[in-house]
Amino acid sequence: MTRWLITGAGGMLGTDLVAVLRAGRHEVVPLERSRLDLRDASAIQRVVHEVRPGVVVNCAAWTAVDEAETREDEALAVNGGAVQALAEACLHVGARLVQPSTDYVFGGDAGEPYAEDAPTMPLNAYGRTKLAGEQAVVKTLPETGYVVRTAWLYGTAGPSFVKTMARLAGERETVDVVDDQHGQPTWTVDLAEQIVALAGSGAPPGIYHGTSSGSTTWHGLAREVFSLLGADPDRVRPVGSAAYRRPAPRPAYSVLGHRRWAEAGIAPIRHWRDALHAAWPSMAAGGA
Repeated sequence: MTRWLITGAGGMLGTDLVAVLRAGRHEVVPLERSRLDLRDASAIQRVVHEVRPGVVVNCAAWTAVDEAETREDEALAVNGGAVQALAEACLHVGARLVQPSTDYVFGGDAGEPYAEDAPTMPLNAYGRTKLAGEQAVVKTLPETGYVVRTAWLYGTAGPSFVKTMARLAGERETVDVVDDQHGQPTWTVDLAEQIVALAGSGAPPGIYHGTSSGSTTWHGLAREVFSLLGADPDRVRPVGSAAYRRPAPRPAYSVLGHRRWAEAGIAPIRHWRDALHAAWPSMAAGGA
């Protein structure tokens, strides 16, 4: 039986990934941030050599997008340097590495979904640091490394846009939400299942896009959340991105294509609306 090592196991994706693996009776070694300092390359090497996993999924990351603008070196140490160390450790023990990445590696100016091999052009420091992690995996593990780009994640663990909208629905009469950024809301349970399917399939290594099918805007997602709550979706008012100026620019178009799943013989993740409806009972129970 394959042993899985999960870093960042206490985060949103890590929590659901560990649950999916245990439900499938896989052997799992979950490591939360307090148990592994990703800035310590020797610690990474030591842990991987001690555990000797068959698959490593690095769910740990610097995710503070705006803070990365002024602390890029620190973000790079986690999103780039630590990934390089993990990749080297996996190479030494013969493990496969799955590295979740982000839509932020793209510039957001496309008119159709980004293909897996589309040119990258990060708009912000966070995107640059995540791209460095991608490059470390592809170069160091050309035969056993996987990059799974994802976006707009929500789940029961940790904060998310879905949880925020559910809270604001009970606190405000109206909510202004950006309607000029397009992406794919993705449930962490769906992504976890996709990662498990990918790593166990013998699929070719390289880059995959782990996002829901279909697309919407933040405004469209917020309206769907209000509808699920039984609230009037017209209480969600559309505004432009200029209404919410933030230190790190966001791509206007983050829709990702899913061609490589077909090549690997794996179905892509379902439509974002179907996923949100399936996730809603657990989200509501968790206080979404």
